[in-house]
Amino acid sequence: MAYRSTPRTEATRLAHRERLLGAARELLAEGGYAAASIAALADRAQVATGSVYNHFSSKQELLAAVFRHVAGHELAAVREAVEAGSGAGQQVRALVEVFSYRALRTPRTAWALLAEPVDPLVEQERLTYRRGYHALAESVVAAGVATGELPDQNPRLSAAAVIGAVSEALLGPLSPVGERTDPGPVVEGITTLCLRAVGAPPADPAGP
Repeated sequence: MAYRSTPRTEATRLAHRERLLGAARELLAEGGYAAASIAALADRAQVATGSVYNHFSSKQELLAAVFRHVAGHELAAVREAVEAGSGAGQQVRALVEVFSYRALRTPRTAWALLAEPVDPLVEQERLTYRRGYHALAESVVAAGVATGELPDQNPRLSAAAVIGAVSEALLGPLSPVGERTDPGPVVEGITTLCLRAVGAPPADPAGP
């Protein structure tokens, strides 16, 4: 007779899985992917090392699940801020500022999401994460062009340039070996550059 899980055993399984994901998120924030070894994960989650493989076939699969969760949470926060803005200028500013301030508040996690060398399985999640930001920025630029607030341009190309500029400009401040700086001037500089790039009028700062 095939084994059938009960509601209780399924709840226990999901609780163990969430505990492992939580442990991985903590380790990622503390030391990046290198800190998230199977032994460290099991120790942090207070489970047997072998039990990790009852939930994930490999460390890479576990880290990909963590990446998907953390990146999805960040993208949702940025999207919410953008949708609250009125007009292309405010929305571009919201996108850049919220993305940047959130990254600078959790630099080790942001570095892992943006730049740390990763396994191909995690890199695939990173590409999905980037496409989400590109699509969000493209929709803002396209709407701005349609209303005449922004000059005529290729929304897809402009969106890629904006997201690329934000990501590249943050690499220095986020680097584990870089110097920590006051985030205000950094974010305002990136925001000003992006607003000028798409031809947006000045907008009130969204704040951290």
